[in-house]
Amino acid sequence: MSSGSTFAADSNVEEQIERIIVTGSRRNDRTVSQSNTPIDIINVEDMATTGQLEVSQILTTLIPSFNYPNASLADGTDHSRPAVLRGLAPDHTLVLINGKRRHSSALLNLNGTVGRGSTAVDLNTIPTSAIKSIEVLRDGASAQYGSDAIAGVINIILKDQEGGSISATYGQYETQMAGVAQLESVGVDGNGDLAFTTGDDRNRSDGGTTTLAADWGTSLGDNGFLNLAVESRKRNATLRSGFDPREQYARDSNDDLDPREFSIDRYNHKFGRAEVDDFSVFYNLGYELNPTTELYSFGSYAKRDGLSAGFYRRPQDSRNIIDVYPDGFLPHIGSDVTDKSVVIGVKGEDNDWTWDVSGSYGKNNFDFSVLNSLNTSLGAESPTSFDNGGLVYDQTILNFSASTFMDWNLTNEVFVAFGGEYRSENYQVVAGEEASYITKLDSAGLPIAAGGAQVLSGFSPDSAVDESRHNSAVWVELDTDLNDDFNVTFASRFENYSDFGSAFNHKLSLRYAASDNLAFRGGISSGFRAPSLAQTSYKSISTVFSDGIPSEVGIFPVADPAAVALGATELTAEESVNSTIGFAYELDDFNLTVDAYYITIDDRIVLSENLSGTEVEAILVSAGELNTTRARYFTNAIDTTTKGIDVVATYDQSLDNYGDLRFSLAINVNDTKVSNVKANPAELDALGDDYILFSEREIARFETSTPKNKINFSTTWTNDDIAVTLRATRYGEVVDPSTDTDLNEVLDAKWITDLDVGYQLTADIKLSVGANNLFDQYPQDTVSNVRQSTFNQIFPYSAFSAYGTDGRFVYGRATYTF
Repeated sequence: MSSGSTFAADSNVEEQIERIIVTGSRRNDRTVSQSNTPIDIINVEDMATTGQLEVSQILTTLIPSFNYPNASLADGTDHSRPAVLRGLAPDHTLVLINGKRRHSSALLNLNGTVGRGSTAVDLNTIPTSAIKSIEVLRDGASAQYGSDAIAGVINIILKDQEGGSISATYGQYETQMAGVAQLESVGVDGNGDLAFTTGDDRNRSDGGTTTLAADWGTSLGDNGFLNLAVESRKRNATLRSGFDPREQYARDSNDDLDPREFSIDRYNHKFGRAEVDDFSVFYNLGYELNPTTELYSFGSYAKRDGLSAGFYRRPQDSRNIIDVYPDGFLPHIGSDVTDKSVVIGVKGEDNDWTWDVSGSYGKNNFDFSVLNSLNTSLGAESPTSFDNGGLVYDQTILNFSASTFMDWNLTNEVFVAFGGEYRSENYQVVAGEEASYITKLDSAGLPIAAGGAQVLSGFSPDSAVDESRHNSAVWVELDTDLNDDFNVTFASRFENYSDFGSAFNHKLSLRYAASDNLAFRGGISSGFRAPSLAQTSYKSISTVFSDGIPSEVGIFPVADPAAVALGATELTAEESVNSTIGFAYELDDFNLTVDAYYITIDDRIVLSENLSGTEVEAILVSAGELNTTRARYFTNAIDTTTKGIDVVATYDQSLDNYGDLRFSLAINVNDTKVSNVKANPAELDALGDDYILFSEREIARFETSTPKNKINFSTTWTNDDIAVTLRATRYGEVVDPSTDTDLNEVLDAKWITDLDVGYQLTADIKLSVGANNLFDQYPQDTVSNVRQSTFNQIFPYSAFSAYGTDGRFVYGRATYTF
């Protein structure tokens, strides 16, 4: 990895320094060491030695300010987890492929996870076999790239060389669940209640994951290239639940326990990673039409089938029908995700000008199903599987750019770039089958029982959405060296959206070379993030658990009568100011970069509190929402301030006949505070003091749900055909907040150690073995961390753990290169 100055796996340090970057500047002669802003570069060798199988996992292993939090029992988020940069929202990071904006997922993250209320690009639809390198710009860049680039930019560069590789990886979890005892037997105590005998901490061998990947590059005559990459991954689920101590069956007329209590499987929930089958394919093509003009195109197709579980319904549960499930049931959520994209463009040179014209299209379908469930209001005739409908997002982009050097009578020529962009977006909520959402009523017009598919109600025709918008942008970028030591770059961008208005943003960055070894850099920029179409138009009703208590919660668009009656107003864009200052130091084989940042964001778009109570229910009934007891909507409720510092150091040491060592240390310290909460709407104030738009719990999620500090240390030893990489990552403290602050879970800082050992068996074949989380670390178990409750026993670890809750993962890989 390269950060700020240099930090790549190539052995030739001088070659690293001269590497050209394409992110953060439109100049085609800018190297990593000359960048005005901090940039990390990750190449193929870096990715391989992490032992990680997905792009998001690779980035969190290598980038200290990047985090990929755990998620479980979070509906669709189990199948497409969002990631965060610098502790900001997932949709504050812009993702590019070969410098072109990537479309986001259709999934709106709604449950109580990190990234609640956001839509984000699904990085894991991109096969690692297609990637040549990843450039991560850790600086605001809305003035250069448009909406979403508040925290930074991730630019994934696709392979474009001849040759290829085939690899097969298998791994699984071999772990002992710290603090979670194995249930040995079930008996009766002296009071006639259930009594449990437990043994040692529970051992698990699960989550087997098979990944097959290949890439192939070839020339197209003398004038072009084609690279194809494919990846298939089958990941089995992991089970990290504790046993369920509740009585599962109703007692008899003598108040005696049902005999089935002693034989039923009490590991009846599935807490852990979802089962996922992934397939993805990418192509990257370039062809020289003439000596000054090149045609290029790249595109992708990805398919994912996911399966995760919800909350178990006991036999005696009011939402169960004994005739259908005499022993209760565990409903499952299935996902069928299809993702596709294509980019085609022409670029070239004309006299002293370079230019680029392109068009792109991207689409993400996220369809839901519910299995092993029922619609209680339909009685024993209810189906047990449902088509719940789905979500669709697509975008079309047309853009043009041109650049040249101009003589403005300054010391050096001025690099001038300008361009324009048009983007069209569409978002759809597609209704499911009637049985998935309907609530059957009795003769008095009252619900017979809980309606909709248990665990996740389907999208009804009333929830169906088909909304579109478009925006246009023009931008300019100026870059010049005022003298041999001092560079100044300025960018400005104007955007106009059809649904909410305009945004005008600027960026100024500087770099001063104090000597051949030391350079200071910094900048200031304004930024924005437009409300996503999902945030402005999504509507759904689902079962949400808060501190273990279920309720039917409706999410309403801000223009919906129910939302308006509860104080919703039209969404506006988030606005930010991003300041950074730092330095880069290089001396022989030692490199050090230090960058401090300060980011303010006004009018952040968040989900409101789950509003409930008799007054709210009356409002919902009057708005026609008969089956909903709580409501929430999106709102520009808060302002935040984020400050932090990134430190990256690398050192190369030759051991002569004993090989070479490379050391790297990367540190991120990050702190986000909610600096202002907007006043409560008058509509809520009129209902009483208990009706709050944005609660302390939600504030705590912004401030404490990602690590305040993170340290990545790694060392790689290479000697002839052997390469050994040892990584140690320290994740700082995280808090999983509760509505009762006494029940907040504080997850202490932990070191997670990874080991990868590679052996070059022949010139073409490499074998690797390794372990992630080598020492099998877990967060504190829930029962000992907070006040004991039934669901703390069943779900023994917090889903807010920054490094997961699955334990040690061991793997082996074979790679053939040609």
